[in-house]
Amino acid sequence: MTVQLNHTIVAAHDKEASARFLADILGLRVSPQYGPFIPVEIPGGVTLDYLDSPGTIAPQHYAFLVSEDEFDAIFGRIRQAGLRYWADPFHSRPGEINHNDGGRGAYFDDPSGHNLEILTRPYGSGG
Repeated sequence: MTVQLNHTIVAAHDKEASARFLADILGLRVSPQYGPFIPVEIPGGVTLDYLDSPGTIAPQHYAFLVSEDEFDAIFGRIRQAGLRYWADPFHSRPGEINHNDGGRGAYFDDPSGHNLEILTRPYGSGG
C-alpha cells in the first residue's frame, strides 16, 4: 500500500498574501488559483492550498526539510525580510537557530500566525 500526502488546506487571513509569503521565503512558485484555493506546490508533489478564513485562525505547524544550501538561501531571505525567528517551536530562544541531530533549524511565523520551520536533518536522525 502506498500512502502519500497530496495536499492540505491552510487557513489564512489573506490567501494570496500568505501563499506569496511562503513561496517567496522558500523559493517556490504560487500555482494558479484552483476553486477557492491558492496552492503552493512543495517538491515531492504536496500542495499547501491557502483558503481565506474569516475570524480567528488556530495556528498550525508546517516543517520543511531542506538541504544545507537551501537552508542558507531560505534563512538569508528570512533575515533579509527582517522576520523574527527562533531556535524552538515555543519561541523561547529568539534570534537563534538550533543544531538538533547535527543539523540546523529555525522557526518563523507566517502572516496568519502559522509556525513555520526549516530543518536540515529529520528529528531523531542522530548526528
